[in-house]
Amino acid sequence: MKIAQVTPLYEAVPPRLYGGTERVVAHLTDALVDLGHEVTLFASADAQTKARLIATRDQAIRLDPAPLKSDLAAHLAQIAEVRALADEFDIVHFHTDMVQFPFFADRAERTLTTLHGRLDLKDLPAVYKRYPQFPLVSISDDQRRPLPFANWAGTVHHGMNADLYRFSEKSEGYLAFLGRISPEKRPDRAIMLAKRLGKKLKIAAKVDAADRAYFHDKIEPMMLGDPLIEFIGEIGDHQKSEFLGGAEALLFPIDWPEPFGLVMIEAMACGTPVIAYRCGSVPEVIEDGVTGFIVDNDDQAANAIIRASSLDRNLVRRRFDTRFSSEAMARRYVALYEKLCDGAAVYPSLVDLAASA
Repeated sequence: MKIAQVTPLYEAVPPRLYGGTERVVAHLTDALVDLGHEVTLFASADAQTKARLIATRDQAIRLDPAPLKSDLAAHLAQIAEVRALADEFDIVHFHTDMVQFPFFADRAERTLTTLHGRLDLKDLPAVYKRYPQFPLVSISDDQRRPLPFANWAGTVHHGMNADLYRFSEKSEGYLAFLGRISPEKRPDRAIMLAKRLGKKLKIAAKVDAADRAYFHDKIEPMMLGDPLIEFIGEIGDHQKSEFLGGAEALLFPIDWPEPFGLVMIEAMACGTPVIAYRCGSVPEVIEDGVTGFIVDNDDQAANAIIRASSLDRNLVRRRFDTRFSSEAMARRYVALYEKLCDGAAVYPSLVDLAASA
């Protein structure tokens, strides 16, 4: 198939440091090429890809040192470029939320849009009711809850290139927190649990400008002077295998409707079990008692951390390979592309797809 992948321009593809959507697009694009498809990636010029690259900005927005930038202008220019070349492709796969809708309303049936973020925002329902012709993909079934009426074509869980993550059969005994410092990610819970159990916690996370006050007022005071807590800061892909593989468990103590949680499968790729609070996509990603433990409160979390070393790290990695490799993700998307191109009905969720088998 001739497939266009359209990624946001905020991060490089894949991101140099933190970044979820662009990382998934990078892994999906390469996996589609490996499966024999003709893929074109619309992204910033610093992208690293096996596909044909059409650069629509000189570099990704977040690390661009220019003091004055317009992300809206950058994305409108990108979508215009995609529209100009749209006839070249069997399917155009967008990862840019809804900015493309007015440009592609007359050919929506040959597009697919994966929604990567939370959907419980005030203004979203009106947009998806205004453009019901666009087939949408959720990254977890739970993500759909705020928009049950939307034109869901399927659910495809994220996948990652297994070769990028090194399996670690033994841990070094510390706990890990990886991602972003923000109130909904609950790094304070991770710190509290580590102190409660007397275990070392390593925190590798970025601090956005919007969260600096939270970091300085809430998190830094919990860390200062405590030898158990080590703040590493933001890390890139080349550092993740060592960081995650050395951990006894990844702590995922979220307090929000997480649409997917990429860090959970990154930990699994290293053989590291995940201790996750029951929110959002967690029950769809973690197999309780196999790849980690799903908990409902702090007492359960503390008990789960103690039990984490009893899990088979080899099995954790095998479950990643089966469920969350980039090839598995790409094959699920190809099935949706083919149904859309054939004009056939698509199933609204993985649950419904399984029920129909």
